[in-house]
Amino acid sequence: MLTPLHAIALIISLLVAASDMYARRVPNRWLLAALLLGAMVLAVDWARGTGGAPWSALLGLLVGLLAFLPLYAFRWMGAGDVKFFATLGFLLGARALLPVWMVGSLLAGAYAVLVLASRVWQRHAAPAWPTAATWLASAPLARRIAAARQGRQGLPYAACLAAGAVITLYLPNLLHG
Repeated sequence: MLTPLHAIALIISLLVAASDMYARRVPNRWLLAALLLGAMVLAVDWARGTGGAPWSALLGLLVGLLAFLPLYAFRWMGAGDVKFFATLGFLLGARALLPVWMVGSLLAGAYAVLVLASRVWQRHAAPAWPTAATWLASAPLARRIAAARQGRQGLPYAACLAAGAVITLYLPNLLHG
């Protein structure tokens, strides 16, 4: 059974994954809403005596932020990825960050390999074969996606982290032993 914090993490993960895949954006207002809602859940639990102090959530937020902040400083990662990882740390706790990061990074690596392989295939495709890029450029959805991205490129790492969070939530025994 999902706890309220896990449910918030699931919802924000699904929203972030969709936004990152579509527009390569992680909206700050969604992350702030998830943090505020999570803080309210923690405060109510603490006031009722059904939950402990929020130190675990705050530690998860801090660990998530400090783990990815250097990657942002070197421009290896976007700010939205860092803020999303910190939000997941707040909602899921610091212990969940390692499996989320591992699964997310494996998925991001697989995504990168597929993108590179498709580029190689496109370069070496027979001239008679329309490439995926040519076909997609004429599709209305592709034009809407390109407009939404406003030139932003890169790996949808937040979407991969979101998938890692969902897998961590639903397959905890697989990831934790």
